[in-house]
Amino acid sequence: MIESIRKIVLAYSGGLDTSIILKWLQETYQADVVAFAADLGQGEELDTLDAKARRTGASAVYIEDVREEFVRDFVFPAYRANVVYEGTYLLGTSLARPLIAQKQVEIARREQADAVSHGATGKGNDQVRFELSYMALEPGLKIIAPWRLWEFKSRESLIKYARTHDIEIPVTLEKPYSCDRNLLHLSFEGGILEDPWAEPPEDMYRLTVSPERAPDRPVIVEIAFERGNPVSIDGELLSPAGLLARLNELGGRHGIGRMDMVENRYVGMKSRGVYETPGGTILQAAHRAVESVTMDREVMRIRDSLIPRYSELIYYGFWFAPERRLLQTLMDEAQENVFGVVRLKLYKGNVIVTGRKSERSLYSPDLATFEEETVYDQKDATGFIRLNGLRLRIRRQILEKAV
Repeated sequence: MIESIRKIVLAYSGGLDTSIILKWLQETYQADVVAFAADLGQGEELDTLDAKARRTGASAVYIEDVREEFVRDFVFPAYRANVVYEGTYLLGTSLARPLIAQKQVEIARREQADAVSHGATGKGNDQVRFELSYMALEPGLKIIAPWRLWEFKSRESLIKYARTHDIEIPVTLEKPYSCDRNLLHLSFEGGILEDPWAEPPEDMYRLTVSPERAPDRPVIVEIAFERGNPVSIDGELLSPAGLLARLNELGGRHGIGRMDMVENRYVGMKSRGVYETPGGTILQAAHRAVESVTMDREVMRIRDSLIPRYSELIYYGFWFAPERRLLQTLMDEAQENVFGVVRLKLYKGNVIVTGRKSERSLYSPDLATFEEETVYDQKDATGFIRLNGLRLRIRRQILEKAV
């Protein structure tokens, strides 16, 4: 039996799934469907979105520019923590979903809608990210997840439905892989990529040139940080979104930021994803470099031990959970002394740190030098080593007696 629902706010991208869902929701629930798209940096993808949604039957369309909010309040907090999932994925999609859900809930309140909907499949991570966010922000809203309800079983069947209903879609049976783009990354999955042995086709990539085709001369760039946040490039102060966009352009031109991985989804299966994250890759290298001269060793050790847990929380969809907020407080406290400038060389897919400096640097040339100095008495190391080796000596003596 179909629930009685009056108005639904759909997270709408204009891609294959949500294009079908917009029509399906109207037919299934006989309800008004409000299409919402967050401008996260998709560029020209948004140009025809309003008209397309209305042609498909949307009662209202919202397209909100949230690029600055996305980078300032989601990307930068995560990158202050050097976020990375399973050693590779820089969480471009994972960080965008809670913001989309937050804006969706705000529009649902404004439109007095009684339900929200998304285009995530029943096999993926995004369904969890969207729905945990809805529940954390507005638990009274009904949630409609079409992929868990309808009769369609594949993207091929969706393409056929679109053709039957004259719905414009951005994929074909020949190129059925799906894409998700924002200021942080562009992701690809499905189609030929479902074979983990198959190399991604070169014409699939959009943000980065192949490292083989990148310029033969490197570019040198300097990034300044304040409390762990990047604030300028080559001395030019930029907004968060402006800074990331600039790094995307630089990184993409030099073939930086391509990642191909088989990851463990939260729901339990493995999935192959290909990502382009040029600016984020540069930021990670630069941030680590400025931390190396400004962060206390033991603080770094504790912080680093929590990165996998923090990254999992974001990947799994717990952005608005109290444990993520708790870890964020710790991550931000660790950044209080992280000020400085990092010099990088970008060359054929590589980000090479060539210098770092800070007025708050904990690095002391007088202590580190191999030349003659008077600050450090090398004889002090004898007692230090003997104390650290005491338990090892005792253990060895006991083992020898037991023989």
